[in-house]
Amino acid sequence: MLALGTMNRTLPTFRIFRSTAGIRRAFSRLAALGIALVMLGTTGSAIASKGTPPPVPGGPLHTLPLGHYECEMPGDATGAVGKPMNSFDFQVVIGSSYKAQGVRGSYLYTGEKVVMTGGVLKGLAFHRISNGFLRKLNANGSDSDMRCVLSAHVK
Repeated sequence: MLALGTMNRTLPTFRIFRSTAGIRRAFSRLAALGIALVMLGTTGSAIASKGTPPPVPGGPLHTLPLGHYECEMPGDATGAVGKPMNSFDFQVVIGSSYKAQGVRGSYLYTGEKVVMTGGVLKGLAFHRISNGFLRKLNANGSDSDMRCVLSAHVK
């Protein structure tokens, strides 16, 4: 009868077993080796997944500083410094959540782009110029004149 055995420690070879006990031992060793390989594969992939997360399209994920953002259009030298756009004001409350006009929403901040993904301002996109300073994006992706500035920082 042919069965898988080992002649040396590195390469498996075929040899003839004279008893069924030898065959059983060989198959139990193979089964144990198979289970060990499956467990190693599962553990190895789990360990690998705990490293750096895969990149996100658009750049690394961020959150905005907590606080109230006031939006305005620029003024001119003869009048007010800025023209308030109160309907766009929002407050970042926690994580990737904001409140505008009393309704809670969510945003996605990747790279230098902030997009309102839920709530009253859903679809609105901003270019992050600096910490606490956002500029509304036009439909073509260019910066518009409207800016939103962090006016009350919450710690």
